Amino acid sequence: MLEKLDMNRKLSEKQYDEQISAVQVRLRELEFEVFKQQIPVLCMFEGWDAAGKGGAIKRVTEMLDPRGYTVSAYAAPRGEEKSHHYLWRFWRNLPRAGHMAIFDRTYYGRVLVERVEKFCSDDEWRRAYSEINEMEAHQRSYGMVICKFWLHLTKEEQLRRFKSRELDPYRSYKLTEEDWRNRAKWDEYFGAVEDMLLHTSTPHAPWTAVEANNKQWARVKVVKTIVEAIEKRIH
Repeated sequence: MLEKLDMNRKLSEKQYDEQISAVQVRLRELEFEVFKQQIPVLCMFEGWDAAGKGGAIKRVTEMLDPRGYTVSAYAAPRGEEKSHHYLWRFWRNLPRAGHMAIFDRTYYGRVLVERVEKFCSDDEWRRAYSEINEMEAHQRSYGMVICKFWLHLTKEEQLRRFKSRELDPYRSYKLTEEDWRNRAKWDEYFGAVEDMLLHTSTPHAPWTAVEANNKQWARVKVVKTIVEAIEKRIH
């Protein structure tokens, strides 16, 4: 799936300004319709380090009523989280009816970082595909709209962004030793991502692979995809 993406897709600043405002206004209208019809909406973001997940999430929420959504960011489990099934900490933050929940990193870490870094056994991450598909099927039968985004970069663009962050005193905190370690395992992560897309993109919870070399293109595609998914669901 990833190799078929056209990574040269981009928008000019003018195109971006016109398109992003239009889809953001429509998403705000749909936020009220979601509340009115009591539809839960879940938007999940995964992607390469420096792919622009935070920037995309900001554009999703920029014009929304803050009472209508929550954003949850996830890192490695700690404390009580480690004493439960790996899905437990995510289950607690699933959206209630009429509400939108946004996950910055998700339970798909089980088949990505936990697989590559061997934080779980082969049996555990292989089993996770069916566990996740079943959970998402349960949520879809409840009426939930599920949007899953993989923000994809080329290896060259990621390196350019890493170096840019390194030189920027306001953004250098975003770049860590772990980012460089993950980059060294690019091929392993690439294979894990392909497997994830193959095994967990379902009719009720499809993945959207986003060409993220151009941030403007990626942001518009993300918001537009959410708009289309909600429009398809509302009565």
